Amino acid sequence: MLPHENGKTRLSELANKRICVTGGAGFLGRVVCSRLRKLSPADLFVPRSREFDLTDAAAAARMFDQARPDIVIHLAADVGGIGANQRQPGRFIHANLAMGLNMIEQARLRSVEKFVLVGTVCAYPKHCAVPFREDDLWAGYPEETNAPYGVAKRALGVMLSAYKAQYALNGVYLIPVNLYGPEDNFNPETSHVIPALIRKFCEAVDAGIDTVTCWGGGTVSREFLYVDDAADGIVAATACHNDPQPINLGTGREITIADLANRIAQVCGFHGRIEWDRTRPDGQPRRRLDTTRAATLLNWRAKIGIDEGLQRTVDSWRQRERPERG
Repeated sequence: MLPHENGKTRLSELANKRICVTGGAGFLGRVVCSRLRKLSPADLFVPRSREFDLTDAAAAARMFDQARPDIVIHLAADVGGIGANQRQPGRFIHANLAMGLNMIEQARLRSVEKFVLVGTVCAYPKHCAVPFREDDLWAGYPEETNAPYGVAKRALGVMLSAYKAQYALNGVYLIPVNLYGPEDNFNPETSHVIPALIRKFCEAVDAGIDTVTCWGGGTVSREFLYVDDAADGIVAATACHNDPQPINLGTGREITIADLANRIAQVCGFHGRIEWDRTRPDGQPRRRLDTTRAATLLNWRAKIGIDEGLQRTVDSWRQRERPERG
């Protein structure tokens, strides 16, 4: 939910601003931009990768020349599930570092009013104390299968703090937990766990298959945040916060992957057997965020529970893939 104490007043500060949202055409970005349009910005600029390769410094500079932003929300990232991270670790660390470096440096050079960096829960240490508190971000090395991506985003948070100290760049650093929702990436090669499982179970139902195999052992836990809630948190921070200390965005509730798979199977109408391929990696043992800082500083809390969110996501996938049956 958006901040309620003087919420309308604070959100109105985004009216008449020129706002650039990198990744604004993506899964999360589309929802963020939808929220921002309702606040009547002077301009909402969404750079597309085919026009602006933000890993290239000259292209990033050209993007800033065209957008002339007062505020930048940096959502663009090269992301994928465990398998994608294992196959292309060099790509994930280079692309994410390069984009962030170029964007933050150009924001400094252009004296933007605010730079909002959206990081990742993958930046937390593999064996971080649960719940994950922002002060523990540097208490160990991230889980190995997605460490290059996590380290890149962690380093950019440090860069934002350094630029605040030396150049007075007004930065905000948000760390959302695993996101999900309608219009997520359902590509089996690059998707994260919820869309991957939804696709597996729905396709099994359609094909009359009575067994579905899932990665790992199912015992690890994750926390999931519905995309609309994440967008509200980002907009709230953009409107009302002015400090680069990291802020977690999540529900504060975790679920094992086995329980998650059972819930998704039920929503998809799958009544067969679930098998676990323990030769496949599980990733980080547990993930659950402490969301106290977001509640205190942003007056924000998640609204959509996992069951409601899964139902909405499955319904959207079915409508997209089988519209004639909708």
